[in-house]
Amino acid sequence: MTPLRLYWWNAVPNFGDAISPVIVGHLAGREVRHAAPKDAEMFAIGSLLNVVRRVFTEGTPPDTRPVIWGSGALRAIRGDRLMGKVQFALVRGPVTASLLGIETDSFGDPGLLISDVWPAGGQRREALGFLPHHSLMDDPDTQAFVRAHPELTLIDPRDPADQVCEAIAGCRHVFASSLHGLVVADAYGVSNTWVDPKGQGRLKYHDYAASLGRDMRAPLPLDAVADHTLPDPDAPLPYQPAIDAARAALRRSFPVQLRQEHAA
Repeated sequence: MTPLRLYWWNAVPNFGDAISPVIVGHLAGREVRHAAPKDAEMFAIGSLLNVVRRVFTEGTPPDTRPVIWGSGALRAIRGDRLMGKVQFALVRGPVTASLLGIETDSFGDPGLLISDVWPAGGQRREALGFLPHHSLMDDPDTQAFVRAHPELTLIDPRDPADQVCEAIAGCRHVFASSLHGLVVADAYGVSNTWVDPKGQGRLKYHDYAASLGRDMRAPLPLDAVADHTLPDPDAPLPYQPAIDAARAALRRSFPVQLRQEHAA
């Protein structure tokens, strides 16, 4: 069987992008290989629709239309330029849907399914995790903050994806400026707080939060992390029903034609 051709961003190591082929392969039941955007059958995890827009032009033949499954926009995008050039199975959130002019009440970031692939190991949740955006790992403010707060466990998003997910699952709370630090924490039922992503666009965070009805209007400043009041680590996430609904929508919308039993 030919591998499924998936595009994911891999310019630098980043666990949030690296879990895309893991999750897609799990649902498809077949090997997944990285493909250039113009050759991809599917786009999944990531704010990839602006890339899709640049690549797929009006001349794209209908039989090469890739499937969009859980991707989102990074910035404003003209939806009419994409219609008929790609197949929308599901988008990440309502902000993306609105930009594209898609009427739907089903959304989901595929990262929410990572706990299906790598279940939590049952470890005690004691650590307070701090997971910066990958671009901030070498930032002087980040490094100074980590040195000043040894009570926090630094989780490096550039580490192997399975190790990062295991570390998140073992936390009682995660502070993250990485979007998929928040998404994966939600997948494992670990409470989490959005920390100022320092220069990163905020549309993707609001898109994800709106997909779950999360109150994520503004990020927590880095200097406010130490004094932040933590929720009960044993309490369910207040938006857990929305997570369950998004996970169901993701499973339901995964394209049948890309599953092992239907693929050529």
